[in-house]
Amino acid sequence: MEELKKPRVQFGVGGAPDKPGVIHDGLLPAPSAAVLAGMQAGNINVTLDVARLMDTSQIPDRQQELLAEFEKRKKARAIIVPTDDTEVKARLRELKEPICLFGEGPADRRERLRLHLADLAERGVRIEKQEVEGEASQPLDEDTVWYHEGLPDLLAARYWIAEYSIPRAQERLVRAREEVLKPGAEKAAKKQELHKKLRQITNTCSQVGDDRPISYCQFSPDSKMLATASWSGLCKLWSVPDCEPIRVLRGHNEKAGAIVFHPQATLSLSPTVLNMASCAADGSVCLWNLESDTPIANLEGHLQRVSRINYHPAGKFLATACFDCSWRLWDLETLTEVLHQEGHSRSVFNVAFHPDGSLAGSCGFDGAGRVWDLRSGKCIMLLDGHLKNVLALDFSPNGYHIATGSADNTVNIWDLRRRKCIYTIPAHNNLVSHIKFQGGTGDFILTSSYDNTAKVWAHPGWTPLKTLAGHESKVMCIDLSPNQDYIATSSYDRTFKLWQREVAPT
Repeated sequence: MEELKKPRVQFGVGGAPDKPGVIHDGLLPAPSAAVLAGMQAGNINVTLDVARLMDTSQIPDRQQELLAEFEKRKKARAIIVPTDDTEVKARLRELKEPICLFGEGPADRRERLRLHLADLAERGVRIEKQEVEGEASQPLDEDTVWYHEGLPDLLAARYWIAEYSIPRAQERLVRAREEVLKPGAEKAAKKQELHKKLRQITNTCSQVGDDRPISYCQFSPDSKMLATASWSGLCKLWSVPDCEPIRVLRGHNEKAGAIVFHPQATLSLSPTVLNMASCAADGSVCLWNLESDTPIANLEGHLQRVSRINYHPAGKFLATACFDCSWRLWDLETLTEVLHQEGHSRSVFNVAFHPDGSLAGSCGFDGAGRVWDLRSGKCIMLLDGHLKNVLALDFSPNGYHIATGSADNTVNIWDLRRRKCIYTIPAHNNLVSHIKFQGGTGDFILTSSYDNTAKVWAHPGWTPLKTLAGHESKVMCIDLSPNQDYIATSSYDRTFKLWQREVAPT
């Protein structure tokens, strides 16, 4: 009877890649002492090829070089390098390396810096600890508040804002207490009458405002003029309610993003002094009076697009929202920048002020809004609840409600006292481009959208009262006249429209 042969156990033989024991990349770890003893005893049979592969001393030099390169790249991935291309070039210059190679883009340059730092670390050259170990080894405390030294002008501005805002807050609280004491039936009847008037709003005037889309519109404080900004770079003034052109303002070479009136323009300010401000995609900010068609001054310092601007309620300061992930506060008396506020991780699109002047709100493409205390510089509330870019923001006259509009088609209502979102309005079928609270009492909200409509919402309650349909393309802005007689909308269809309560003929 033939002697039964022991089954051969082979390690590292060729076969399908998914079978155990297959050698990948031609490499196999060195056998253990137990395996060597089994091989010498004849209990483990191996082929000549496998035995040769199991001898690590026989690995070709080319494979050793590849292993070293893989290990070097693995270490390089743990090195933190700047994401800003300017900082990458500056770091390369410090290391005495070429800041740019032929055909090299920002991503390639960043990878070259990473590999060079890894090479220096391998050769024992000392580099910064954070770059070698990465941010994971030094976790940052998100709750830590840090400060850096500001300019004396900023300190003076904070004192001035505090002295201005505290009396206004006291007056607002007095009005709120008086409103609470009014009978409920009287307040309900007043609100019912207001809602009835809002449901009677109709389009009374439509005007072609430019050859390009009209990105912004705003009424003058006396409600007798309307200013519009267009992608052609032109800003225009129109009479209200007949929509006749008054003046064309020429000062921007790129798309104009917004034009706003000083809070006292057409009321107590002289027409010859600063009455308006506008911004554009090239970073320019122009200041205007009411008599000239060219700017009387410019605010210089923005290197990227300025999408929105807004006056502080006092008219002394101007806020600009910039695509460099920051917003800035300018002193219009000295034409200097007093605050360069960072905090957003992506472009800042809009900025607004609290009615008292004590707070500022900013929002942008990072999907969140932030509320800033201008008196201390702290971010006192994060408006984190939208799923996409936040494009619109406004404070209610009651002082504690904020509305934000987003590219996720919703409007969120936030309560500063409770520090959270209290209601989400599924407002439109496309992104919400602008939001405006009713001035004075804040009894309703206006919203515009890229679904070609604008809407009127009750506040509180947030029920729809009226849909303003008539534009042929996306509605880019909406505004309410200070006397509350007119609503203006501007659109991508190059027109702006005036809306007014329909009065029955007598």
